[in-house]
Amino acid sequence: MAAPATARPFRQFVVKIHSRCDLACDHCYVYEHADQSWRRRPRVMAPRIVRATAERIAEHARTHRLDRVTVVLHGGEPLLAGPARLAAMARELRDHLDGVAALDLRMQTNGLRLDDDFCALLVRERINTGVSLDGDRESHDRHRVRADGSGSYDDTVRAIRLLGRPVHRPAFAGLLCTVDVANDPDRVYGALTELRPPRVDFLLPHATWDHPPARPKGGTDYADWLITVYERWNAEDRPLSIRLFESVEAAARGEHGFTEALGLGSPDLLVIETDGAIEQADWLKTVAEGAPETGYHVLVDSFDEAARHPGFQARVLGLDGLSAQCRACPVVAVCGGGLYGHRYRSGSGFANPSVYCADLLKLIGHIQSAAPSVPRHTVLSSDLGALTAGGASEPDAVRRLVEAQLDLRHAMLAYLRRAGVGSEEAWQALVQLEGPALDAVLADPMVHSWAVRACSAETRGQSVPDVEFLAGLALAAAFRAGRRLDVPVRAGGRGELLLPSVGRLRWRPHDSRRDDGGIRVGTDGRDVWRMDGEEVAWEPLPRLSVGGVEMRVQADPLLPPRGTPPDPAAVWRRPLQAAWDVLSHRHPHEAAALAAGVNTLILRAGTTEPHLPRPPFGALALSRRETPQDLALTLLREWQHAKFAALRDLDEFGDTEAALRQAYAHLGVARAWHARQGPAARGQAVRWGQRALTALDAFAAGAEALPPTGLRLAAAIEAAVAQLTADR
Repeated sequence: MAAPATARPFRQFVVKIHSRCDLACDHCYVYEHADQSWRRRPRVMAPRIVRATAERIAEHARTHRLDRVTVVLHGGEPLLAGPARLAAMARELRDHLDGVAALDLRMQTNGLRLDDDFCALLVRERINTGVSLDGDRESHDRHRVRADGSGSYDDTVRAIRLLGRPVHRPAFAGLLCTVDVANDPDRVYGALTELRPPRVDFLLPHATWDHPPARPKGGTDYADWLITVYERWNAEDRPLSIRLFESVEAAARGEHGFTEALGLGSPDLLVIETDGAIEQADWLKTVAEGAPETGYHVLVDSFDEAARHPGFQARVLGLDGLSAQCRACPVVAVCGGGLYGHRYRSGSGFANPSVYCADLLKLIGHIQSAAPSVPRHTVLSSDLGALTAGGASEPDAVRRLVEAQLDLRHAMLAYLRRAGVGSEEAWQALVQLEGPALDAVLADPMVHSWAVRACSAETRGQSVPDVEFLAGLALAAAFRAGRRLDVPVRAGGRGELLLPSVGRLRWRPHDSRRDDGGIRVGTDGRDVWRMDGEEVAWEPLPRLSVGGVEMRVQADPLLPPRGTPPDPAAVWRRPLQAAWDVLSHRHPHEAAALAAGVNTLILRAGTTEPHLPRPPFGALALSRRETPQDLALTLLREWQHAKFAALRDLDEFGDTEAALRQAYAHLGVARAWHARQGPAARGQAVRWGQRALTALDAFAAGAEALPPTGLRLAAAIEAAVAQLTADR
């Protein structure tokens, strides 16, 4: 076996805020498997352990310059800790992470103790909450019972419906379902989707080779069960996100999956128990007494010290850490050997295939052969719902929308290269710079604007404008990668070259050399210059930090220059921060989604600018400095327009697109008013919702000629409005 590699930073922290539970599920890995350490732990995490945990997470994020961390409040049953302790935990984490990293705070619960006050707290403290539900009544109550043997289905569904109400839905992260092949997969799927969760996650029951899972049919029972669900999910046009299936599809495309049960990625999760002990993932409790233990503690040890434990080190080897059978498997890049704990066998430890090996092989093969052959630059129906209704699942949907937009920009560049646009030297440089640095450059909205204009001109047989933009792309990618590069640039009459996402190089506009084949511009990752030594002015792009999110600040390319305006970042910093504080408090999930999708602010100097087209996805244009509340509403409205523009880029909405765009924007305003308190706010939410429905009526006039995506978006808007008004 190869020497252990250096573990990547931990990004997910499971915090056991309460160690007991009000259910007695017979498949629970905490109480019903080999490790019984819960009996020795305090019931509730003490305040000093809470504080030390927050300090250690912030320390780790600062050391590794993490931009985002995920904390999952867990148990036992975390709701047993009570609302005061949960709120204190959330605030302690935010206080320590403020200015260090964005916090994605989550909780997994059985939901039994949820009421209106608890749900309001989850929304207020931005705790994205998943509820465990195993399907219909018979399926759920097969295992998830109380100590007296009575079922929990009715109370669980009551809690889910409460969490799904419009006023609480921003905190609803989805449902967690443990697969039992004794349950009917169609009935389970139907019961889950009937509750309209934003996401469902299916888990294979925890098992090892010493204690294998039940197989009534003696074959690939679990694959067959999941394939039945997968087929129905596809047949119904994927009405919601199912993480297991989407992760298989993503890994098969060579992307990172998003479940630790699959893939070769290094683990980035650790657990902090109620007594402050730092442990490995909880599912190791199925292996043996003490299997997750490390001997480290938050009061004494940093997470970097804990990462040296052999248990963490053994899991960073990737392919080298798998058994010979796994390494020879054709789907190993997707499966990754399955969940680490499912490989355990006495005598050989974890050097085995998963106990679900045959199931994973069959399921992955089926999904690879049956998955719709959809271009990557599309949006799934499940994400369409999240991008419309908002809530806890919207930030993840936005990140996938960002990826789709990035893929679209790659596709436009590929088209231009095939058409012979620009210099081959610039194209060769771009090919060699393919990777994260180039992706960061292509995320600049101005790239989208230029690529659309260039592709449009090429298809009409016209001259492509600003061909030197390609040289700027290559130089910007080299600058970000810290690599030396020089490329030819047509000098032109303007005397400037834009390096998207980086800055602008200026020189004398009427250069006598502009007719002799142009000039060469170079960079070394620190500076940009002309290779002939002529004097130039290098202007790095200003940046503005809003709510801990760094955004680039650009002048509006559609407005003529007006001398030397005041620094827009300095002028806008305070009003934007005040508006962001309002946004984060009243609309936490929308704020997280906006932060995931916007990287550029185009700040217009005055309030009297003529109406101008909105910028491409990734940028917001602001021209008025209002009260924080009004500016927050403006941000939400412009963000709604930006999302619609991105969706329109990926699909056609037909001749009545303007009405659909108006309905989508009105819905965003209705949701913003819905989050406020008082009769006036409620009335505004209803009025804006009605305006959205009126716009949908206009849209429906041309519905027969519309493609399916437009109709699905219209249906999602109508459903979201119905949810808002039903709660009033």
